Amino acid sequence: MENLKKTNFTRRQFLKAAGAAVAMPLFVPARVLGRGGSVAPSERIVMAGIGIGGRGGHDHGILLEEEGVQFVAVCDAKKVRRDAVKELTDKAYKNKDCATYRDMREMIAKHRDLDAVLIATGDRCHTPASIFAMQAGLDVFCEKPSSMTIAEGQALTATARRYSRIFQSGMQRLSEANFVFADELARTGRLGKVHTVYAHILTFQMKTEWLPAQPEPDPEELDWNAWLGPAPWRPYNKAYTGGCGAWLNYFDFGTGVAGWGSHTICQCQSGVDMLDTSPVEYIYPGKDDADGFVCRFANGVKMVLNAQGWPKPGVPGMWRGSCGVRYEGTEGWVAIADGYQRPDVSSPAMLAEFDKIVRDYQARTGRPMHHIRDFLNGVRSRRRCVANDTVMHRTMSTNHVANIAMLLKRNMKWDPVKEEFIGDAEANRMRSRAHREPWRI
Repeated sequence: MENLKKTNFTRRQFLKAAGAAVAMPLFVPARVLGRGGSVAPSERIVMAGIGIGGRGGHDHGILLEEEGVQFVAVCDAKKVRRDAVKELTDKAYKNKDCATYRDMREMIAKHRDLDAVLIATGDRCHTPASIFAMQAGLDVFCEKPSSMTIAEGQALTATARRYSRIFQSGMQRLSEANFVFADELARTGRLGKVHTVYAHILTFQMKTEWLPAQPEPDPEELDWNAWLGPAPWRPYNKAYTGGCGAWLNYFDFGTGVAGWGSHTICQCQSGVDMLDTSPVEYIYPGKDDADGFVCRFANGVKMVLNAQGWPKPGVPGMWRGSCGVRYEGTEGWVAIADGYQRPDVSSPAMLAEFDKIVRDYQARTGRPMHHIRDFLNGVRSRRRCVANDTVMHRTMSTNHVANIAMLLKRNMKWDPVKEEFIGDAEANRMRSRAHREPWRI
């Protein structure tokens, strides 16, 4: 009976339908009972979305195709996005039931049947929204980067443990066959002893100045206070709100190295079996961008941040495409990026076992090659996801430490056990940022 909340019916409607099955079973639709391959309402995962545009729109589309999911509400500071999500949801379900909200607290309070939420706001709101949702008893799929600071990651992992919540960060390449294959080559010794890994980044330079003030829009069209979330207040300017490309370069809103490194640094740490820790040494490249930044793990493996991965005329690249990673060992190398048919490898013979290696990984771990489905499986089984809160926090900590080294323009030493900089009080003060009320964590 506890699972009756997982339905697009209310509890009362479901019980009424179930009662009717006793009196007049021939008139109960098969979908109510989960027959004919459909998922019974009592087994559906009821979900809502917070901040759904861009990447969140991609995730939302996948969820609408999952028969075991019922998407019932959306919260967004922008009316145009609320309306777009409602239109797509209602069209998919052939009804007009998707509710819209400006305030996620109101949405969660009114939808007591929710099981989980998709969070795809701007970076600044990811952790506070995730923590609030978990405190309300909901499981969370949160897009990357899922934390803005080291302290946020610590708070998120503590909340997930305290409330026994399932959390998945949108680090989807941990669930893609090409990337998993590359990781497995490194993890299983097929490359020999891995000594160097490369992670693709972009060369963000964080701005701290304010744009000129403009008149604030109608809060119903764009709730500026909600859009800012926990970030410091600043005057409204339309240029901030035109998608992630507009705000990403501003320190108060974005995450610098971590914004793009959240795609690839996690992957590299997976390949060298370091998902539960972070590098101990960070070497500043001596310039304003992080291309060439070096991180060293305690076991000596070197991770190099690379912004020049694409090939140029006459010069082979590290990879071909975005979000590339490359692993080099004593017996060979592998490189992979988005859009590949198969990874690049030092020896074509390595590809002969591609299907077997991916199958073996799935058999060993029980993971699907589908990131959102891994989350849905976790909601049902209560098994931790592949990009769980710990994986997110440890790999994002690497990003944040690198960010701090870039901001302070010096080398850093990091203690991943104590989660503090060694001998650097100024850097330690930068492990957190102030949050505005009511977003304080």
